[in-house]
Amino acid sequence: MSQAVSSPLYAAIDLGSNSFHMLIVRHVDGSIQTMAKIKRKVRLAAGLDEENSLSQEAMQRGWDCLSLFAERLQDIPQENIRVVGTATLRTATNVGTFLHKANQILGHKIETISGDEEAATIYKGVAHTSGGSGRRFVVDIGGASTELIIGEGFEAKALTSLKMGCVTWLEKHFRDRQLTKANFEHAIEDAKNTLTPILQQYRSLGWDVCVGASGTVQALQEIMLAQGMDEVITLTKLKRLQNQAMLADHLEELEIEGLTLERALVFPSGLSILIAIFEELQIEAMTLAGGALREGLVYEMVDGLRQDDIRERTIHSIQSRYQIDTVYAEQVAELASKLFHQCGGVGWVAEPQAEMLLRTAAQLHEIGLAIDYKKGGEHSAYLIQNSDLPGFTRAQRYCLGELIRRYRDNIATMPEQHALSGNSGKRLLRLLRLAVLLSHRRNSALEPRFTLKSSDDTLQLFLNAQWLESNPLTKAELEIEANRQTDMGWPLEVVAQE
Repeated sequence: MSQAVSSPLYAAIDLGSNSFHMLIVRHVDGSIQTMAKIKRKVRLAAGLDEENSLSQEAMQRGWDCLSLFAERLQDIPQENIRVVGTATLRTATNVGTFLHKANQILGHKIETISGDEEAATIYKGVAHTSGGSGRRFVVDIGGASTELIIGEGFEAKALTSLKMGCVTWLEKHFRDRQLTKANFEHAIEDAKNTLTPILQQYRSLGWDVCVGASGTVQALQEIMLAQGMDEVITLTKLKRLQNQAMLADHLEELEIEGLTLERALVFPSGLSILIAIFEELQIEAMTLAGGALREGLVYEMVDGLRQDDIRERTIHSIQSRYQIDTVYAEQVAELASKLFHQCGGVGWVAEPQAEMLLRTAAQLHEIGLAIDYKKGGEHSAYLIQNSDLPGFTRAQRYCLGELIRRYRDNIATMPEQHALSGNSGKRLLRLLRLAVLLSHRRNSALEPRFTLKSSDDTLQLFLNAQWLESNPLTKAELEIEANRQTDMGWPLEVVAQE
């Protein structure tokens, strides 16, 4: 009997200026599956003196961390491991002393990468894990450097690594640990001065979407969701959080709902840098990227994952993992799109991502059947909302889960979610339920011809009377659905046409 071979493991280690991170993944079903994420706060940049020499204490913190990481690297092939050092190791005058011992501890050579190489790898990590089309502006605020990248698809068009970060700005502008207006203003102004050389180039290139790929942006999203805001970062929200931070006199007293103690120390400095970037580059909105440097390192090692449509790759991977009937899933997606456009498309549901979310819900709505039929919708929602789905934001995952939870059986109103307006979420749910009912026989050749007309929240579904008589179960289910939606205050009429 032949022995099954497990998927190979890959490891990416990022020796950052604030924290050391290790990401371990495996390549399965055309996608990357995270097996472990290990993080230790080393605060390497805080160990640099005025001559840019690393203190013995800072180096020891780094070596102690790498001793922990080394255990997990023992069973991973050398060619599947990348270890890189970033801004602080680029700067340190005694970096050779640190690296000599660090290489011995890991049993693997550490690469100290340039700022441009770091920025390029960050962009690859974002491109492979974040959805959306068009030109993308990426911001990554690290401990001692900030990377700014403009790119399209998988190609970067502008790369910059600036010498400012949440640790260095902490030591420079909040050294007295006072959260005063003056300290914030100095930090923001210094960041603006640091940005000056690149402003003209970046403004002239322009972009369609802006994403943040840093711990600062991650912390901001967690705060906003904890406080009931949506996931889109705006300058107004950043200023509101600055005001919340200034309610504390000292950094050690900082308490903001949703902010972890681990992140609190460097949050005001990272926030100051981000405010400067928003103001100088006139950014309207930013969302959190799905990956950054470590993900970029991993995707560089794994062959065969360069695909332009990240969301499509994710959907296919999930369908394969949970043995979804892909032919039927596509049938429901096509029906849902047809219903969407007959209703008026973006004239009826305003958000541009609405059809994409509707189609994705249709393509994945049966995922929970891999666990159990009776509670299929509940299982589907849990899997979608708790899976890593490259190309979809956290709010989009939550919205998809709530749509799929309600695709059959008793209908219930959509809960508050932040990917779409409440009205749009409700309208997509109605279309998804109809698409599932109309594809009841799981064969596109047996679908009815139909017309769906909308007037605000009133829907009229026109179907051939003879087809309805030939499909009595579907006819009965459509009548029940019309009553259910109408009882919810969403009028639906099924009209038989000769």
